[in-house]
Amino acid sequence: MNIGKRISLPSRPRILIVRLSAIGDAVLTLPVLCALRRRFPDAFLAWVTEPGPAKILRGHSALNELIELPKGWMKSVRDLREIRRRLRELRFDACVDPQSLTKSALPAWLSGAKYRIGLARPFGRELAPMLNNVVVRTTGPHVVQHMLQLVGPLGGDTDLVEFGLPIASDAAAAADEVLRATCMTGRFLAVNPGAEGGLREWPADRYAELVRRIWHTYHVPSLILWGTPREQVTANRVADLAGEGVRAAPPTSLTTLIAVLRRATLLVSHDTGPLHLAAAAGTPCVGLYGPTWPEYSGPFGPGHIVVRGGWRAPHPLRWRSAPADVMLQIPTEEVFRACAALLRRDPAA
Repeated sequence: MNIGKRISLPSRPRILIVRLSAIGDAVLTLPVLCALRRRFPDAFLAWVTEPGPAKILRGHSALNELIELPKGWMKSVRDLREIRRRLRELRFDACVDPQSLTKSALPAWLSGAKYRIGLARPFGRELAPMLNNVVVRTTGPHVVQHMLQLVGPLGGDTDLVEFGLPIASDAAAAADEVLRATCMTGRFLAVNPGAEGGLREWPADRYAELVRRIWHTYHVPSLILWGTPREQVTANRVADLAGEGVRAAPPTSLTTLIAVLRRATLLVSHDTGPLHLAAAAGTPCVGLYGPTWPEYSGPFGPGHIVVRGGWRAPHPLRWRSAPADVMLQIPTEEVFRACAALLRRDPAA
């Protein structure tokens, strides 16, 4: 096994990235794609993913081909054979596996790539450190820094972070319509409460208290975002509880959501996909962190504020051991102060 040593590739290599899920994790992996494109301007770069993340990867300027796996592919011998056939036809020289789980290392192995680069334990888990034949012992607090170090054996830049988040051609007009329909014509907060009840989610009544206070103090309205029917119920509840100046968003596509987030003055969210989309788009974020480590999976880049509870997981990957009430340790007053600080910093104020 090669422990992160330098690898020699052709001048126009064919490289596969495997990052299957979820949307937020795919966003945090985009710097790997950008680093590979900088290192190999003439390379053929492909990405294997699942349907959710594919929506934000499609159209990325650094990507030559997007390979979307069907649902339940790991349980289907027929699908596995088809995946193997398709990947082998593309003749990859190397594969980079930032996810480093069994389900991501398996397509890398099926591809037949000579070099399969993944994370060493403990960040490489399950069978991944055995299926990958180049493992990298990573350092640095943030997951973006860990994943970027996988391009080190290929001679890539592991310091510069670029996301290059794609902008769909029709997204700006769709976002304009959403903002007109919800009366978000000037400064506004984007708020992502999720589906109330998850271990990482702050209660809907606290979100309502927060946005009501922001409206009465700064006269800045809030747009409550959602993506699933269950999240829509929570978004409507927050809007109903908060009252004036607060609207639940209409149904929006993921590409329209990105355009809306670009327009927002700031986003308030727990640790989930829209938070990382907003940070990648350059929108200031207030991140609410209870079970997960903000040093590891916080909104990447300067200008963000994290509010966290008092409990701390023994390791960034062991956050599921958190107590059920971990997000209740985050008081509304602290989140309000964080939002106020970013609103005062806004040059449009």
